[in-house]
Amino acid sequence: MEKNDLNAVLMLEDGKVFEGKSFGARGEVMGELVFNTSMTGYQEILTDPSYCEQIVTMTYTQIGNYGVNANDVESSRVQAKGLAVREYLDYFSNWQAERSLQDYMVQYGVVGISEIDTRELTRHIRDAGSMKSIISTDNTGYRELMKKLKDFPDIRGRNLVDLVTCTKPYTFNPQRRSGYVIAAYDYGIKLGILRCLDEAGFIVRVMPATTDVRQVLAMDPDGIILSNGPGDPSAVDYAISNIKELIGKKPVFGICLGHQLLALALGAKTYKLKFGHHGANHPVKNLENGKVEITAQNHGFSVDAGSLDDIKSTSYKVTHINLNDGTIEGLSYPEVSAITVQHHPEAGPGPHDSRYIFDKFAALIDNFSKKKG
Repeated sequence: MEKNDLNAVLMLEDGKVFEGKSFGARGEVMGELVFNTSMTGYQEILTDPSYCEQIVTMTYTQIGNYGVNANDVESSRVQAKGLAVREYLDYFSNWQAERSLQDYMVQYGVVGISEIDTRELTRHIRDAGSMKSIISTDNTGYRELMKKLKDFPDIRGRNLVDLVTCTKPYTFNPQRRSGYVIAAYDYGIKLGILRCLDEAGFIVRVMPATTDVRQVLAMDPDGIILSNGPGDPSAVDYAISNIKELIGKKPVFGICLGHQLLALALGAKTYKLKFGHHGANHPVKNLENGKVEITAQNHGFSVDAGSLDDIKSTSYKVTHINLNDGTIEGLSYPEVSAITVQHHPEAGPGPHDSRYIFDKFAALIDNFSKKKG
């Protein structure tokens, strides 16, 4: 079957097709298709480096209605490849709005498709799993689109960190003169994380993902951040090697991809989730106090709970679990002064349920300094 003269088409690698209207940039983009259950925040989602090489479909129906602005970003550019929505609204209204989502997507070459049944699409991904997809406005035949999809690499085994990390070190807030000095490995770090670290009183030195561990230790930081980021954690070999050398030498706080990388460095394993966790309404139980936190999440891989017993160098404790599927959301390694969380404590869907973790990191540094002294 060949495509008719339609505005846009979304094709999945299993052959399922959605025909709709084009918005944003014209052209073709390919990436892993995932769904996000957030009701707002499309600009933050598009600019989150963890969405590198992905096409996002929003389960909320109306997108674009509050425009975009210079403040609601998580990085310096749009990171997602494409956007699929039920209804795109070019007429926006918000006191912060500076321009339309349409103009924003055109600027960064993001191809969008609207007027499709996103409920059907989401249910299909939930049943069949996240998969490669293509959005095209080029009137290309379906057979050619499928050929392009087959040639496009799977996200498994791909190191996507190299596409999003900074190229040189920088200090997030040069005006801050006092506080613990933190070296943050940038695997795709969100601005929200940097803001929360700054608000918690940390001096944050951001380092490229490939920075040699000796260079980091030469700074003599008080603690290390392993940031969020995109793709398969097992493919980021240099990060795992660096972390192995850091373990026990400085307090470590891992977030999302950083949570997975530390587990890998200690000997555990990770695996790909069927359709991942993407949204701002994920319930997580804190096992240390029994409270349930509403969290924001964006990841396609998870730490394999069954592999934690492979960790021989230190003890561990599961601190948080996801109440939707029981996956691990937090780990503590007291003997090496390390804590990690899978969800995003800087985000505030609860609205501030998980912000305490930044204070917990400061306490971890306090205790490490006392032991060292």
